[in-house]
Amino acid sequence: MLKTIIMESALADHLAKATRVIEEQVDAEIEKIDKMGEDDFETLREKRLQALKKQATKKQEWAALGHGKYEELKEEPEFFKAGQQSKRMVCHFYRDDFFRCKIVDKHMALLAQKHQETRFCKINAEKSKFLVDRLNIKTLPTICLVRDTKTVDYIVGFTDLGNTDEFSTEMLEWRIAHADCIHYNGDLLTPPTQTSTKKKPSILGTEKKKTIRGRENDDSSDDDY
Repeated sequence: MLKTIIMESALADHLAKATRVIEEQVDAEIEKIDKMGEDDFETLREKRLQALKKQATKKQEWAALGHGKYEELKEEPEFFKAGQQSKRMVCHFYRDDFFRCKIVDKHMALLAQKHQETRFCKINAEKSKFLVDRLNIKTLPTICLVRDTKTVDYIVGFTDLGNTDEFSTEMLEWRIAHADCIHYNGDLLTPPTQTSTKKKPSILGTEKKKTIRGRENDDSSDDDY
């Protein structure tokens, strides 16, 4: 009993000290503001204005490079050009008749609008043989993550996204953030909560999966190249 009283007293004393420190910090900030003259406020206003102008200019530059929307790269040279022009790029290697690629398209379009700091694009794997071989892409969909002109990571299939066709846009966002290819304010150590803890049936139904060349493939959980 005595030990408990002592511990509670020590805790109360610790909390009181912490509270005083916070109050002192707040008081110091208030005093600093009170002492600011008109010139100081004008300086702060000017700095804020310059920051906003810089941000607006950057957004205009991004928009000119195709940021803010999800577009297709028609030819392989466009992939290298986009990677050189944009500090961050997320590129989806797809095939038209792969339903899972269409799932990726939906999420990428949403993220492109949200993360204007990053170029979101896609390229047809069948028409990009050189790139596919150079990047060693064997499974579709594959999302290539590029930063500072270098390929830093790949998202292959849906394994990293909860191994389900019903993954959320937030899950893809979280996974991309691990490669520092977007500005992310969430917790990288904890994936976003799925809408349901129950395993949902694949929206691919009972359709047999195919390779990129159209062969049936019952052994792979993804679509192999």
